[in-house]
Amino acid sequence: MPIRAILFDFDGVIIESVDMKTEAFKHIFKEQPENIIEKIVKLHLDNGGMSRFEKFKIIYKDILQKNLPAKEEKRLGKEFSKFCFERMLKLPYTKGAKEFLDAHYQDYILFIVSGTPHEEINRIVNERQLRKYFKEVVGAPGSKGKHSKKILKTYNIKPIEAVFVGDSPNDYEGASEANVRFIARIQPEKYNPFDSRIFKIEYKIEDLSHLENILHYIN
Repeated sequence: MPIRAILFDFDGVIIESVDMKTEAFKHIFKEQPENIIEKIVKLHLDNGGMSRFEKFKIIYKDILQKNLPAKEEKRLGKEFSKFCFERMLKLPYTKGAKEFLDAHYQDYILFIVSGTPHEEINRIVNERQLRKYFKEVVGAPGSKGKHSKKILKTYNIKPIEAVFVGDSPNDYEGASEANVRFIARIQPEKYNPFDSRIFKIEYKIEDLSHLENILHYIN
C-alpha cells in the first residue's frame, strides 16, 4: 500500500537546529559546573524529540537532584524560548528539506509532530512561511505517539500508509506507538542517539535529499 502521509519531527529534520538547542541548554544552566553541563547536554542529545519541560524535570530529578518548583520551571521555559525563537527563524534548512517540501507537498499529506511547545512551533512555522506545506502542526504537551495516533485517526490514514521521519529515540518510540514505519535521520560524524543494541533502524538517511529515494523503496 503506497505512502500517503509523512509525519516530520522539526528540530534536526526540517531545520538544522539541534546544535542551537544544545547551546540553549548550556546557556540556561551556565551557572552549573562543567561536569554537570556535560550530563545535561548528553541527556538533551539522547532525548532529542522530548519536550524541553520533560527534560527540565529529568535534569532536576536525576542530575541536579533537586525539586523543580513550578515557578522555576516556567522561568526556564521562558528563558529557553527567548534564547531560541529568533535564532530558529534564521537557521538553515536541513539539506534537501525545502526542496522536498516544494516538490512533494501536494503528493503526500504532511504533518509536523514536534516536542517544541505547540504555540511556539506554530509561530516558527508561520514566520518561516512553511504553513502551506503542512496539513497540521502539533507540539508539546502530549507524546509524539499520542499525537501521531490522533492524526492518523482524524485524517483516516492507515498506519501502513504513513511514515515518521525523526532523529531521536523519542521520535522512534512515537512512530512505534502509532505503528508507523520510522525513517531515521542520522548525520555522519555527528552524535548518533540510536544504540544498535536497542533500536532496530531499518530506514536511515543522512539528510532529506535522500528521502524521496527511501519512499520509493518503501513503496
